[in-house]
Amino acid sequence: MAHFAELDENNTVLRIVVVSNTELIDDNGDEQELLGISFCQNLFGGIWKQTSYTGSAQGRYAAVGGVYDPILGEFLPPS
Repeated sequence: MAHFAELDENNTVLRIVVVSNTELIDDNGDEQELLGISFCQNLFGGIWKQTSYTGSAQGRYAAVGGVYDPILGEFLPPS
């Protein structure tokens, strides 16, 4: 399963949803973050970034109330 964080206009994490990995698979059989983002946007609207318990996407797992730093390319914990 893949995890995606919804962000507000200030990049604060509003919620995290779980998406089936099958939604991320492109025509070549590769996982693509943009497909997951598109899936979330089609269902819920909003701004989305992938997050991962292993830190393989955006540095660390997102937390509600935390912030996504686009310069660092990672989620920061709530302060």
